[in-house]
Amino acid sequence: MRIIFMGTPDFAVPSLESLLSAGHEIVLVVTQPDRPKGRKKTLTPPPVKEAALLRGLRVEQPERLRGSETASLIAELQPDLIVTAAYGQILPKAVLDVPRLGCINVHGSLLPRYRGGAPIQRSIVNGEKETGVTIMYMAEGLDTGDMISRVALPIADEDTSGTMFEKLSIAGAELLMSTLPSIEDGSAQAVPQDEAAATFAPNLTREDERIDWSGSARSIFNQVRGLSPMAGAFTLWNEEPFKIWACKVIDRKAEAAAIKPGTVIEAAGEGILVGTGDGLLLLTTIQPAGKKAMPAAEFLKGAKLPAGTQFGGGNA
Repeated sequence: MRIIFMGTPDFAVPSLESLLSAGHEIVLVVTQPDRPKGRKKTLTPPPVKEAALLRGLRVEQPERLRGSETASLIAELQPDLIVTAAYGQILPKAVLDVPRLGCINVHGSLLPRYRGGAPIQRSIVNGEKETGVTIMYMAEGLDTGDMISRVALPIADEDTSGTMFEKLSIAGAELLMSTLPSIEDGSAQAVPQDEAAATFAPNLTREDERIDWSGSARSIFNQVRGLSPMAGAFTLWNEEPFKIWACKVIDRKAEAAAIKPGTVIEAAGEGILVGTGDGLLLLTTIQPAGKKAMPAAEFLKGAKLPAGTQFGGGNA
């Protein structure tokens, strides 16, 4: 098939490569513009662009697809199918109507749950035990189209957003390959989503990253791993951001009940033990302001966090 592929992050790369390996003709790749990245704000191309250029594919990067020259180009190319995977923009009707076989999306959740731009992170932050990938026909709404196929994957306590992105990107590419034949021959059985069961996963904000120590140790643990290795969860120490990249729930609730949430109980050995609204949390990988991420044990060799130190409060 003649296919236009639209995607941006690492999650989308296995789907693009699988389409090429299967012999489909990728007539165009559409991705987001290059963005500043890192402390030095170096202009960096998205992973899909890098993968596409390595394969000699044509790449377009409109800031906004609707009404752009890229939208006109898509109409001129007359693809059989448009495949999207974490592209980052809603496709306008003028683009949705172009391909004779429609537009399909590889979405990182079990729809209709977790529609939106951060389904993987939100699933982990919310403590879900399972997520997956859904392939759906695209509609004008946000992830509202009819579902064609899906696959479920467990979320283990050891998983972070990083590990689940990798697992789901591979599962999504495999599901795409097994689903395409039915789309091509017209036998795909699409099922409407149950609107009553829909939940949403909006993009994460700075406030989503801030730790509320009055929450349970388990909820903070989920927040930390749901934000790793992307933005990272943070608290404040000496009025500066103090990121937490890994932690463990410690089952000593009776001790935590007598401690003000966010209070350091002890800081020695493997990490920093902190009280929460329900249980204790051992911080094992941290990042003070202006430093690189490091094991908490290494940080404690050169810094003192006496018992009674309070995390949180202030602005960041």
